[in-house]
Amino acid sequence: QVDRYLYHLRLSDDVLLDVLARFQAEMVKGLGRDTNPTAAVKMLPSFVRSLPDGSEKGDFLAVDLGGSQFRAHQVKVFDDGKQSSQLESKFYPTPKEVTQGNGAELFDYVADCLLDFMATKNLKHKKLPLGFTFSFPCKQTKLEEGVLLAWTKHFKVRGVQDTDVVSSLHKALQKHKANVEVLALVNDTVGTMMTCGYDDPRCEVGLIIGTGTNACYMEEMRHIELVEGDEGRMCINTEWGAFGDDGALDDLRTEFDRELDLGSLNPGKQLFEKMISSLYLGELVRLILLKMAKEGLLFNGKVSTALLTKGKIEMKHVSAMEKYKEGLSNAKEILTELSLFPSEEDCIAVQHVCTIVSFRSANLCAAALAAILTRLRENKKLLRMRTTVGIDGGLYKTHPQYAKRLHKVVRRLVPNCDVRFLLSVSGSGKGAAMVTAVAHRLVTQRKQIDATLAPFLLSLKTLREVKDKMRTELEYGLKRETQANATVKMLPTYVCGTPDGTEKGKFLALDLGGTNFRVLLVKIRSGRRRSVQMYNKIFAIPLEIMQGTGEELFDHIVQCIANFLDYMGIKGARLPLGFTFSFPCRQASIDKGTLVGWTKGFKATGCEGEDVVDMLREAIRRRNEFDLDIVAVVNDTVGTMMTCGYEDPNCEIGLIAGTGSNVCYMEDMKNIEIVEGNEGKMCINTEWGAFGDNGCIDNIRTKYDKEVDEGSLNPGKQRYEKMTSGMYLGEIVRQILIDLTKQGLLFRGHISESLRKRGIFETKFLSQIESDRLALLQVRQILRQLGLDSKCDDSIIVKEVCGVVSRRAAQLCGAGLAAVVEKKRENQGVEHLQITVGVDGTLYKLHPHFSRILQETVKQLAPQCDVTFMLSEDGSGKGAALITAVAKRLHSVGQ
Repeated sequence: QVDRYLYHLRLSDDVLLDVLARFQAEMVKGLGRDTNPTAAVKMLPSFVRSLPDGSEKGDFLAVDLGGSQFRAHQVKVFDDGKQSSQLESKFYPTPKEVTQGNGAELFDYVADCLLDFMATKNLKHKKLPLGFTFSFPCKQTKLEEGVLLAWTKHFKVRGVQDTDVVSSLHKALQKHKANVEVLALVNDTVGTMMTCGYDDPRCEVGLIIGTGTNACYMEEMRHIELVEGDEGRMCINTEWGAFGDDGALDDLRTEFDRELDLGSLNPGKQLFEKMISSLYLGELVRLILLKMAKEGLLFNGKVSTALLTKGKIEMKHVSAMEKYKEGLSNAKEILTELSLFPSEEDCIAVQHVCTIVSFRSANLCAAALAAILTRLRENKKLLRMRTTVGIDGGLYKTHPQYAKRLHKVVRRLVPNCDVRFLLSVSGSGKGAAMVTAVAHRLVTQRKQIDATLAPFLLSLKTLREVKDKMRTELEYGLKRETQANATVKMLPTYVCGTPDGTEKGKFLALDLGGTNFRVLLVKIRSGRRRSVQMYNKIFAIPLEIMQGTGEELFDHIVQCIANFLDYMGIKGARLPLGFTFSFPCRQASIDKGTLVGWTKGFKATGCEGEDVVDMLREAIRRRNEFDLDIVAVVNDTVGTMMTCGYEDPNCEIGLIAGTGSNVCYMEDMKNIEIVEGNEGKMCINTEWGAFGDNGCIDNIRTKYDKEVDEGSLNPGKQRYEKMTSGMYLGEIVRQILIDLTKQGLLFRGHISESLRKRGIFETKFLSQIESDRLALLQVRQILRQLGLDSKCDDSIIVKEVCGVVSRRAAQLCGAGLAAVVEKKRENQGVEHLQITVGVDGTLYKLHPHFSRILQETVKQLAPQCDVTFMLSEDGSGKGAALITAVAKRLHSVGQ
């Protein structure tokens, strides 16, 4: 009979899964910037960004306001490797005149109690950080601030709503001259999660199920649209008691729920809480019993005055009547006290009503909790998840079967989550202290991290100084009397023109600059149907040849050319050839290049100080199979400029920002003192990687730059390149990570074997880690590939380190380029310069932010220059052919 009567209070698993889906939709609504204002479930950001990691230590105070008693706590957190803490508390009553008075009186009372507590603990002389547990809905914009949205429970203090409760507490503490700093404001639910999180690092959900009910959990920052930034996680206080206030649960609310709501202090509000929290369950039971009695189903149809009195049946009665053994005798005793004189059948029926009501509460609570657990699992992209839920609250603790029912239903609704339920022993007070301890740790760590990374943050003034110094060094390299000692060598290339569109013919191009060597056939058409067609073949250069003799190297190159000519069927043709040779060369003409020194792992003997074009001609002669007209030897930077110059005649600068770093540009002949003649222009290969080798930028070199330089193949050389090029950025990051780990700020102070390996942190990892599309979970996977076991906080710091290193590289590169474009503007004697820069290099092409920062820096430092950046498609191969074509054209014009 009772079952039939209470049919609507029984919820099947299908209904609960539907509730789970509805609550998930509410969560998404609450997290969205546009949907939050109308969302019933407010999903309030708590600004608690980190769980305890075991390194917290020190003395902390906590105050806890929100129940019938006010509590003050002292929490000692020991750094003994055992994660131990000690809690001492004192309880103070919260009189009605305080809870129903005005704001000033309330906060004065809190300050008085805290000072009394500090006096009893002999703490008045110490300045201690304080955590403030304030168990009412607050809107927070930072951890130490909270604007009260509305009073709940039995509090009705005037003049506090819509004000910041932390500043009110601050004022009261200042008035009482209390030596206390409020570091954190937390909700009791968040406090519960943090208390349990200290004992179990897997705890990332907090649940209160008592007089009130609420849940919080750690959400990914990228999903919290109400807060700036998308790195890491933040605890969200769901305020789930209001679930259903917008009608989302109307089909599940019974006539008893509606009657209870109408008789409450806040009709239409906190509807979910009214269906599940202990404050209302007793009243729900009373309303059901009253109706059943009126309909003659109980107590022979008699209705006592007690049964008509609101609040007469409390949660403690419901719990007592549901006890296993003494439940029926308790029911008889309680009902007799209410003058109902029940029969045994009445007692059994009433016990059954209590069970159905409390079971529904556990079911609904489980469905909403299962929604949170499902979201956590999906956020982590896991098929199966292990996690812990920290729980507090009288209903959960004192009801004989509530906990068991809740656990069982949760596990049934989310079978792919292994959930541990951990009871909070010391409650929200310790939790507030733990939040404060974590906040204190993060503030201290933040200062240390900022101090470590500060030398990488370059001001506009510093960047202007770099630009001016680069300009000075460019001039030194061009002048006859200073060139010999200049670090920026300003090598003439004897490339005296850029393409004009009339170039045509077939050309061969060679491209030597790394472990692979390319031979290309390039067909250039002029006129209206202007085009460039390319055919190429790649050949490997084995290490024993890279580091053997010069003769072996050039014989290998000629062997590769012979294979290519055979392959293309053009062995008999005497074609003009351009040779891209990406190593520093001193040139006396366009077809003469003396190798200054090998780089990039090449060590072939008998080449440095020799003309590489002669060495190539000698090797062709030795083979005696074919002849080639070697017209030009060019640097890859020059090739890049020429390739882009073919598309855009305004392109007079070439930039390589990849494994290495370099710039070339068209300089007026009259400024190049080391070459005869004053007419026209010539391309200068700056070889700017050596900028700073004379100590002129030592003021911006960090200890990490010095460590990278000392560990390199050429210490003291190419200092600017070592701060700006892809070959070195990963190594700078690795040095910083080692230092931060030694300071205990990363990887729990443990330097892994892999982190000790030079070169482990390749620049491609910087590009991946800094990608905007990459979630921190993927960053952790990249770090795991490197053997670095990182937590979420570690990933944030690693990403920040990568960011400052690559940003500085782009800014320094931009400062150098600004010096070149400003020089071009002055050369032309114009107020405003329009110019194109041809760019190649993996750092510029693949890094997610490098190109943007470089361009912004040039704009800031050279505001009178309108610079267009053009990506070079196959700069070094096509460029060599174009230089050969331009040289041929200029030669025939000269003749």
